[in-house]
Amino acid sequence: MRTPKTLLLLLLCAAPLAPIEALHLPPSPPPVMPCPRRGVTIPRRRTTTRTTTIRHLDQTNEGGETMTTPPRRSAGRRSSPSSGDGPRRRSSPSPSSSPPVVRRRAPHQFDHEEADARPFLNDPASLVRDSSANEDAPPYVLLLPDDDRPPPVVRESSTSSSSTTATIVPAGTHLTSTGLDDLFPGLDFSDRFCSDGAFRNALRGSIREDVFDSSPAYAGISEKARRMLLLPDSSLQGSWRRPSPRTGPDDDARMRRLTRVLRRYLGDAAPTGDEFMEGIGGLCGSGSTGHWIDIVGIVGRRISHSWHQDTGRCPGGDTRTVLLGFPREDDYDGVGVFSHAVKLERERHAPEGHPPSEPIVYTMLTVDDKFVVRPRFGKGLEILSFRDVDIFHSAPDVAYRTSVMRFM
Repeated sequence: MRTPKTLLLLLLCAAPLAPIEALHLPPSPPPVMPCPRRGVTIPRRRTTTRTTTIRHLDQTNEGGETMTTPPRRSAGRRSSPSSGDGPRRRSSPSPSSSPPVVRRRAPHQFDHEEADARPFLNDPASLVRDSSANEDAPPYVLLLPDDDRPPPVVRESSTSSSSTTATIVPAGTHLTSTGLDDLFPGLDFSDRFCSDGAFRNALRGSIREDVFDSSPAYAGISEKARRMLLLPDSSLQGSWRRPSPRTGPDDDARMRRLTRVLRRYLGDAAPTGDEFMEGIGGLCGSGSTGHWIDIVGIVGRRISHSWHQDTGRCPGGDTRTVLLGFPREDDYDGVGVFSHAVKLERERHAPEGHPPSEPIVYTMLTVDDKFVVRPRFGKGLEILSFRDVDIFHSAPDVAYRTSVMRFM
């Protein structure tokens, strides 16, 4: 027979054990580890690491990525700005409270279509081939402010203008194309120039070297600097004229490298280098300055037009700007070599007192594409000329050229 004491023990053994938290036992002390420097023991804290999947954008990828974030700092302690920890960073919102992130365009694409926002063009040749020269574009009519200073207000009307005293530019005279055969007949100059890239490169390189070596501004420059300035992808300026007065046996030998190139490709009947330069420079008219520049410009990108005049002057009424184009490929016939132009209904002269060496830039001028002329380059059309008071001009929005030489 079981005694009451035995029954009590059986009941206690059969009862379920209480959880540890219900027993209110004091927590066990944290483990200790020895300090290797002074032998002092310090408690070791238990830490955990959370892994959070977030959607974010970075510089190279607009998709979502999975990343591991460190544990948050406990509330109550915030680093002071003077603590040297650097600028305070915002904590990312929790995934549950933040809306889903969709694919977004890069900042430079907000105002453009994606294809137009690319800094470099994948195929500029196809763009210029699809562009119209628009040679029959109507003239632009400017309603000029009373003080006759830029920027003008542009109107499409062809019936009125506040500048009734300005001379009307005769139709068909804004832009003039000339072939090398027109200046130097009997040599098949145009055909050789357009079809032979080696000839064009040799011609351009020899002109640059001869002008460089005969320009006083470059005298005494080091050979290393000379090589850098003559790199074919850089612009270069000087004068197309021979110095005057000319004395000594080497009078006609300024463009000696150019003479050798012309004779090698065109034969002994070819003009000398100086005859070539003066033949093209002679198209500049009676008020020419002799200034010459080989312009490379921006190639392989689409740019916005920047309408301007180089001087806004036309001394003697026959002074012209002359461009000799160097296309990027053989037998090229198309746009993108010469400057683009807007034909003016009336002559536009520089404001009184404007420095002749500074261009007149019309920063606020926006032109509808139907008024933009993209002059064509081709065989027999290697040279383009115009009076600076008859047009506004700009670098091509898409250039397709090695360079263009400007004679003034």
